[in-house]
Amino acid sequence: MKKCNALSCLRFVPRLLLLALFAAPLLHADCPELKTSSAFLGISTVRLWDGNAPQAKGDSCADIPFLSVFKPQYARANGNAVIVMPGGAYLGLASILEGREVADWFTARGFTAFVLHYRLGKNYLLPVPLLDARRAVQMVRADASTYKIAPDHIAVIGFSAGGHLAALSATQFVVGDPQATDPIARMSSRPDVLILGYGWLGGVTPDTSHLSYCKLMDVMDKCAELQKAFTPSLFVTAQTPPTFLYHTTEDKTVPVQQALGFYQALLDAHVSAEMHIFAHGGHGSGLGKGDAALDQWTVLLEAWLRGMNWLPR
Repeated sequence: MKKCNALSCLRFVPRLLLLALFAAPLLHADCPELKTSSAFLGISTVRLWDGNAPQAKGDSCADIPFLSVFKPQYARANGNAVIVMPGGAYLGLASILEGREVADWFTARGFTAFVLHYRLGKNYLLPVPLLDARRAVQMVRADASTYKIAPDHIAVIGFSAGGHLAALSATQFVVGDPQATDPIARMSSRPDVLILGYGWLGGVTPDTSHLSYCKLMDVMDKCAELQKAFTPSLFVTAQTPPTFLYHTTEDKTVPVQQALGFYQALLDAHVSAEMHIFAHGGHGSGLGKGDAALDQWTVLLEAWLRGMNWLPR
């Protein structure tokens, strides 16, 4: 049989399949991230809202919040889910260091992982990212049967600005509206476990001696109001989920005092909490970046998850 080249072989492909192959890239031509899907790698992408998201200012990729879904490949699925919120000072997203690498760590342990692409920058000031974070938890909970996860085993993990957002999602959750026509909106947005890696927990501040959200977003004139509304430690209650915190003493970008303040608020509210502070290491260490000491924080996290009965003992 004569071999065909790439073009001539197309005549053997069913016409409808050809149409799908060539049309698919046009669906989100301005947002290649939304086309990311691979059954082979266990990755898919889902928008948080079918139409425009609340307060959307356009329909480009920057205006569309979505979840990248990673299914467990190397371990038996255990019914747990985790929503990963990468950092990036609310100006960008560390999608690999604090997104994909973290998702892979969890899927290797049986979790179904969801990496959140939330809206950013001066066009989408707080509370817009919080709307996206809440919706992410609600969506995962609403689709629990589809993903074969337990609706009461949804963790959130966030790093740096993503840690601030994760903490807000755990302290300023909505209970859901049982009368809503949208089934997703009926769900609670409260995560069941909170995990924070060097969270930017005191970032909404007029103090510019360290990284300040108000300075970055040019909203210093509104900073006092924003600080009261979006400092997670001010909203910790007994309903805040059990929390695991990781930080380093040498972090100059996000001083460790921010994590200590949140930890103290958890203790005051009698919330189960565990915190690990490492002596050395700067900001943005992800899973540890191969540092002999910092690599151990995920070992401690795994032990904590086992103690919480989220992993086998």
